[in-house]
Amino acid sequence: MVYQTRIANFGYTRRHNFRGTRYLVLAKSSLGCYLAAINCRPPAGGGEQQGPLPKPGHAAFDSLLPYTVVRVGKQAAVCGCTRMLTAETIDIMTKTSNSQPSGFDRFGLHPSLLRGIEAAGFTSPRPIQDATIPAGQSGQDVLGLAQTGTGKTAAFALPLLQRILDHPHRGPRALVLAPTRELANQIAAEIRLLARFTRIKMVTIYGGVSARNQVYALRHGPEIVVGCPGRVLDLLQQGLLRLGRVETLVLDEADHMFDMGFLPDIRKILAALPDRRQNLLFSATMPREIRHLADELLHEPEVVELADAAPAATIDHDLVLIPENRKKDLLVHLLGGRSCRSAIVFTRTKHRARRLADQLNKAGYRAVGLQGNMSQSQRDRAMRGFRTHRFDVLVATDIAARGIDVSDVSHVINFDVPNTPEAYTHRIGRTGRSGSAGTACTFVTGGDHRWLKATERMIGSSIPRREVAGFAPDTMVIETSRRRPQGRGYGNGRNRAGARRRS
Repeated sequence: MVYQTRIANFGYTRRHNFRGTRYLVLAKSSLGCYLAAINCRPPAGGGEQQGPLPKPGHAAFDSLLPYTVVRVGKQAAVCGCTRMLTAETIDIMTKTSNSQPSGFDRFGLHPSLLRGIEAAGFTSPRPIQDATIPAGQSGQDVLGLAQTGTGKTAAFALPLLQRILDHPHRGPRALVLAPTRELANQIAAEIRLLARFTRIKMVTIYGGVSARNQVYALRHGPEIVVGCPGRVLDLLQQGLLRLGRVETLVLDEADHMFDMGFLPDIRKILAALPDRRQNLLFSATMPREIRHLADELLHEPEVVELADAAPAATIDHDLVLIPENRKKDLLVHLLGGRSCRSAIVFTRTKHRARRLADQLNKAGYRAVGLQGNMSQSQRDRAMRGFRTHRFDVLVATDIAARGIDVSDVSHVINFDVPNTPEAYTHRIGRTGRSGSAGTACTFVTGGDHRWLKATERMIGSSIPRREVAGFAPDTMVIETSRRRPQGRGYGNGRNRAGARRRS
């Protein structure tokens, strides 16, 4: 029989077989103050049983469950809860098979992390987690490619949290870099959820707000720093952030981090990190032209490639061939559909996002804009209002596409096509998350035919065309859009090129 064990004062996790030795057995329902006299007999009618178990021990031990079993190497006061155990030699044992297994038990995670996983509502590992957590725990570099919304944050958070608990000392010990403020906050929120039953400290640092509180938090030696490259580099150059103890570097949305706009800052941050460290890169896509940059950073990585360029199967995506001057009318029509509960509308520019949000508000929709010119407090209010359903429509630019994590978005509408084919997957990945169904629609005009051809080549299939009653297709792109892109998935008779959907 295998039991989960930890040494209380060190946060160390291991597994071992029960051998039958001297134990103090305390019912979980009545933990009080006790003096652990090792060879005392059970008090009459007290409900708590003290004393040695028989050498074989298994049947007697199992009959006492569910209990907390404390092995005591010397006399110790057990006061109120396990965190107040005073002896360094005390082991806290719980029979993990006594409760419903979460599926994460096989990773040998610290009990406090298992509690956090259970409190977060996670029942079994997602594919990206199942494939990368063991490599992360072993200290190996990891390149994890999986679609948006598949659980990449927990895939890198659990191994680094485990390492911190196994060998506690002052930080920062882990640096997590994200391309946007929204994504940094999202990552931090999920890590806090998983670490809620530990004493691990974390700080989130990014621009757009005063650095005073961030600097104050850094002085307390947090084990984990989550931030955006600009503010991280700024505090680093001022000597307010020291990275000499960092053991793990995480780059989330690595393809976006390796964009030329981020690369100079990233390289300066890498120069300040210890040479010996673990590197974890996670992203939904990794374009070929920047793959070599990841190769420079990673050393013999475990490569887990679960991401397909095609959108997730939970997303029903299509496009509408529409003249530019009819886009707004079509948008209002789609938002008025019965199935549209909440929607994210993507535009190409900040000005258009702000103007379109105002126009939708005047049309009677509860809409809010989200774009780069907004202050952090304004962005936070917009996201909070969208999550709490104060707003039903969020109009955003691409800068926010990688930082929006709202579980019940029913529709994504690309009012303007993305700048790159890869951004298409990121945008529509805001719906259909965590296995739920979602709908995505892209407005394609006469000037978008090159983007359309490149995107269909990337995903390996034709995006279904949709005809909407009352909205005539844009004749300038009809012929181009009917051509089959030369990519994988063609010639087998299974693609849906030219398929039309009526509504």
